[in-house]
Amino acid sequence: MRVAEFTLPRAAGDTEDAQLVVYYFGGQGGSVDANIQRWLGQIEQPDGKPTSAVAKKESRTVNGLHVTLVDATGTYVAQTAPGATDRHHQPHFRLRAGVVQTANGPYFLKLTGPQATVTKWNDAVDRFIASLRFVP
Repeated sequence: MRVAEFTLPRAAGDTEDAQLVVYYFGGQGGSVDANIQRWLGQIEQPDGKPTSAVAKKESRTVNGLHVTLVDATGTYVAQTAPGATDRHHQPHFRLRAGVVQTANGPYFLKLTGPQATVTKWNDAVDRFIASLRFVP
């Protein structure tokens, strides 16, 4: 399922690196909206508001590919592994994620890490997304 995984070295003062993972489920993986909602459910807001109310969402075309992106900060509370009952509890995290629609089905991008570290890599991640191409 993991096509690629990249470690983005931590920013000064952060205790861990960020992780950017590219997933492909053989053309499966659920709808764009279902994935966006699931990802946003992995971030809690300190004031209890739903993350979907404060997240940045965007759609764009990149080299002929439709890309839907979401960006949110808060406490990261995703499962520690698929199906696990244990959850992360990492405040001040940032999630940048997206769905890239290709002729062979969707690819999924998910970047998580300390807010300062993810912010440090913003420009590089934006260039990565702008460089996406699909070669069947």
